[in-house]
Amino acid sequence: MDDLRDKYLKAIAEAGDEAALEDLRVQAVGKKGEVALKMRELGKMTPEERQEMGPKLNALKDEINSALAAKKVALADAALDERLREEWLDVTLPGRPRRQGTIHPISQVTEEVTAIFADMGFAVAEGPQIDTDWYNFDALNIPSHHPARAEMDTFYMHRTEGDDRAPDVLRTHTSPVQIRHLEKHGAPCRIIAPGRVYRADYDQTHTPMFHQVEGLAIDKDISMANLKWVLEEFFTAYFGTSVKTRFRASHFPFTEPSAEVDIQCAFEGGTVKVGEGDDWLEVLGSGMVHPHVLRSGGIDPEEWQGFAFGMGIDRIAMLKYGIPDLRAFFDSDLRWLRHYGFAALDVPTLHGGLSR
Repeated sequence: MDDLRDKYLKAIAEAGDEAALEDLRVQAVGKKGEVALKMRELGKMTPEERQEMGPKLNALKDEINSALAAKKVALADAALDERLREEWLDVTLPGRPRRQGTIHPISQVTEEVTAIFADMGFAVAEGPQIDTDWYNFDALNIPSHHPARAEMDTFYMHRTEGDDRAPDVLRTHTSPVQIRHLEKHGAPCRIIAPGRVYRADYDQTHTPMFHQVEGLAIDKDISMANLKWVLEEFFTAYFGTSVKTRFRASHFPFTEPSAEVDIQCAFEGGTVKVGEGDDWLEVLGSGMVHPHVLRSGGIDPEEWQGFAFGMGIDRIAMLKYGIPDLRAFFDSDLRWLRHYGFAALDVPTLHGGLSR
């Protein structure tokens, strides 16, 4: 055992790196190492021989393990010393200009919208981006034959073979959040639901993933007049000028009556000026919540009623900040972000200004 100890202690001391040290560990004290083989021989010895040799073998194993650990620390210290010699910093060099990040317009506008509606008493509600067919369509009174349920418009999740359940979907709007909120909290309620939504479309004004904010207000005496006031207050605060709205009768499965909402604008030189002129621009859909939707959320439509609306965050960002192409929002172009981005500490507030 003295020869075995001298052999490995010398080899450990001469090891040049951790890989060589690991090889020595395996050879010496690994499961099939020399010390382990010696320990297996204890079974062939007499009790007196085992009593003498067992402690010696354990002591040898401990000594080799200690030498391995000490050498590993020494190698690590040597590697650190080498890095410190090579990786040095001359603190006398002139400092580099500090680069400050910018907030993406989508994030900024989402905060602006949240601040405005919060001032009117609306809370923010969130839900899953992958939802069931029931929450995304059935609970919202969207029939099975509706075009929105076709695969050319909706992203359906993969199903395993033999699974007969309706597949989950990437939500096509944030309306499922409204159903989940009603199920959990009941009525009355005032919420907005901002978030990502997905539809199979791609051009200058459409992308497969975009952002929406939907609003919901449920009480016993809410009417379309309340809806009109809320939207006009929002647009006036958001665009920073008085904005007239025009309601046009429309049809949405989840509201009855339904209305598309236009805002006053002027088209001049390829730009849109909101709040002036004689033209109108459609910006959102709205209406009184359909009784089927209320029942889906566990609310009695004979006792409660309310309004809902939905608009594209990306679209109102384009209108306010003069961004011509929706696809640029998702190109990850730093030049674009530096041009349209917002200061990191520019937190929107109604008293301090939504953007500066």
